[in-house]
Amino acid sequence: MRLDHISYAAGPDGLASTAARIGGLLGREFTDGGVHPRFGTRNMILPLADDTYVEVVEVLDHPASDKAPFGQAVRARSALGGGWLGWCVAVDDLASIEQRLGREAVLGNRHRPDGTELRWRQIGINGLITDPQLPFFIKWESPAELHPSRGGDGKISMSTVELAGDPQRVSEWLGASLETPDKLYVEWVAPHGTPGLQAVQFQTPNGLVRI
Repeated sequence: MRLDHISYAAGPDGLASTAARIGGLLGREFTDGGVHPRFGTRNMILPLADDTYVEVVEVLDHPASDKAPFGQAVRARSALGGGWLGWCVAVDDLASIEQRLGREAVLGNRHRPDGTELRWRQIGINGLITDPQLPFFIKWESPAELHPSRGGDGKISMSTVELAGDPQRVSEWLGASLETPDKLYVEWVAPHGTPGLQAVQFQTPNGLVRI
């Protein structure tokens, strides 16, 4: 179990402008990640160190976005002006999580602009919708060399993920102590605030950047 990526919902200025703004703060440009046809969304990607990445995601005017929980989550967050949507943990064994949550993971896919297809299975978006402090889970079916973290220069990394909420609740959801998963970088803030991902600190060549 490890931190895989973090998701940021585009604001009213749209996907490209939101990605350009965040990329400007970090000193790197995002690249087009492609469309998620099953979720009715599309994203732009910035590879980071430690096999992680950050995505900016936008909902599409497509029926799938009304049906798929991920599309619903993105739409709701963007309707509030955009911002951090959630965090995702990669696992090798989805079966135990499916059993614990009482439902099956859903298939996800997207085609990069060069035509390469990425495939994965994910679960836990409904949990994120009802309790935004909770991560969702992903198991990649594509080869490791196609992981979205590939292609970066490794000079930008996530330093800290700032969460508001209940550490015990998140540990129960993960099925493991927060200290057990590799490189989760969690700092608990605003204990009486609204649960959810509050901010992320990035280590960059120009110093620490908090978004």
